[in-house]
Amino acid sequence: MKIAIYAATYVRDKDGVARSLYRLVSSFLEAGHEAIVWSPDVSGADGREEKIVALPSVPIPLYPDYRLGFFSASSQKELDSFSPDLLYISTPDLIGGKFLKYAQKKGLPVVSAYHTDFPSYLDYYRLGFAEGFVWSHLRRFYSACDVLFVPTREMKARLEKKGINRIDIWSRGVDRDLFNPVRRSAELRDSWGAKGKTVISYAGRFVWYKDIRVVMEVYKRFQKSDLAHDVLFVMIGSGPEEDTLRREMPSAVFPGYLVGTALPEAYASSDIFLFPSTTESFGNVVLEGLSSGLPGVVSDVGGCQELVRRSDGGYIVEAGNDEQFFACCERLIRDSELYRQKQQNGLAFAETISWPVINGKMIKRCQELVEERKGIVTSDK
Repeated sequence: MKIAIYAATYVRDKDGVARSLYRLVSSFLEAGHEAIVWSPDVSGADGREEKIVALPSVPIPLYPDYRLGFFSASSQKELDSFSPDLLYISTPDLIGGKFLKYAQKKGLPVVSAYHTDFPSYLDYYRLGFAEGFVWSHLRRFYSACDVLFVPTREMKARLEKKGINRIDIWSRGVDRDLFNPVRRSAELRDSWGAKGKTVISYAGRFVWYKDIRVVMEVYKRFQKSDLAHDVLFVMIGSGPEEDTLRREMPSAVFPGYLVGTALPEAYASSDIFLFPSTTESFGNVVLEGLSSGLPGVVSDVGGCQELVRRSDGGYIVEAGNDEQFFACCERLIRDSELYRQKQQNGLAFAETISWPVINGKMIKRCQELVEERKGIVTSDK
């Protein structure tokens, strides 16, 4: 099977979407399939087998970490030359639309994945008035695909209520060799000034739509509590609101945007994972935290809650309620037996989530679509 993949970003470890796509492409290759990735945002050569085509692009205004790409005549020629059996579209943007039209013109099966919950961002950018238009676009786009893969049952139910059908579950896995408690480092904790302290970590973009205001408020509550000198916040990541976070959280540690083994080492060297975001379709970082031995405290809105509910590896809190987030973190700190139980629950759950099994099911579904389409073409002849 030959798979043409459009990815809005294909930079290793840039975000959860990129990590999932890298894993998926690896699974395609390991299963003996061919894959070419088209993306406007790519990293340098890293020894991988798949061919990567860099689309022409410019930085996105006000969000320069990501790029706006363009579909050119050469892109179509490259697609024709590859002659794919199936197209995979990661983002329903302008280029995604071009890939969709190409598949329709050639009579090829096309699948997409709901990696990013774009409608949930609108209120944060004061664009709530556009929600109807966005959902209308998503319905048209995904209805034209053979299958839309979503990461959780909660997201499937939500999209079906919006009139989007032909949905399958493609969950996410975790690399247990990489994200593992054995990577805990006393040396790293000492460098943070965490000796004898409970480390509460956050990992992700420093942007308002990740609900980082809740993190700031929980930090302030701890500063006013009798645990002020026993707790350390570690903010892993980067983003446009970093200056605000540093100003509001002066005693927190900011190790920056971490890649490679530095990220799992930082997870494992922490103790609690605080992630109040309401805009996640899945929450890769929460799964990575559970796999690293960190009980998670997450919001009851978005995809993260399903991970914590299925694992019983932490607490699910009312979205935006910093008092409840604080109370759950405090409970984990004060009750060591409760902490150990939540930690073990999360680790046991992570053991059941392997990339080969999860991606294998998704790849099998893609093969079925290709075979079905070829059968239709043969019968027409």
